[in-house]
Amino acid sequence: MATVDGVRVLAFDTFGTVTDWFSGISAAVAATVPGVDAGEFAREWRRRYAPILAQVESGDLPWRRLDDLQTETLHAAAAMFRVDLDTDQTRRLVCAWRTIPGWPDAAPGLRRLKSGFIVAALSNATVALLVDMAKHNGFDWDVLGGSDLWRHYKPARETYCGLADLLEATPAEVMMVAAHQNDLDAARSFGLRTAFIERPMEWGVPSMQIPHSDENDLHARDLLELADQLGVP
Repeated sequence: MATVDGVRVLAFDTFGTVTDWFSGISAAVAATVPGVDAGEFAREWRRRYAPILAQVESGDLPWRRLDDLQTETLHAAAAMFRVDLDTDQTRRLVCAWRTIPGWPDAAPGLRRLKSGFIVAALSNATVALLVDMAKHNGFDWDVLGGSDLWRHYKPARETYCGLADLLEATPAEVMMVAAHQNDLDAARSFGLRTAFIERPMEWGVPSMQIPHSDENDLHARDLLELADQLGVP
């Protein structure tokens, strides 16, 4: 059993860590925009995600809900493929993020972990999107930490510490669980503990190298192994 003295809350990244966005979005693209390489389209759209969030956090863009930002990046990606999306196609693709599938271990892993910890989504999604995602996949969250609660996007301090404050916990009592080392590095810089989850197929192709840091408290192949490491039956 790993030693994580004092941790009461497990805060989970959602897109990529708990859910398989590539399978869900590439399938939606294939159904909505026939004739394009659905996998490449999905990857190109996703590549624009972090940069536009960074523009919001830098003040270059005003704060807007994720669906609005996803709409903007969707049209930018479509332009690269010389595709002109109509209103219905745009709506279907943006809404597809609400029904992307969970990784096979995600729902059972969360149920196990909930027996020993508070399990919270800590996501750049809105609360409403997280509700839809949870209902679609059977995610049994205790708390839905959406970006619209603090009007900031990760890796802003307000997100990580905002969740801790919401749960009346110190940052050291919260462990960030993510498949993205930059997310974990930011969380650690604000005093949270960290657990890295391997998701080598996040982008739809196998990754031979899983970038992670030895500074993480835990490293697990999936959420079921994380539960094993934490001693949760």
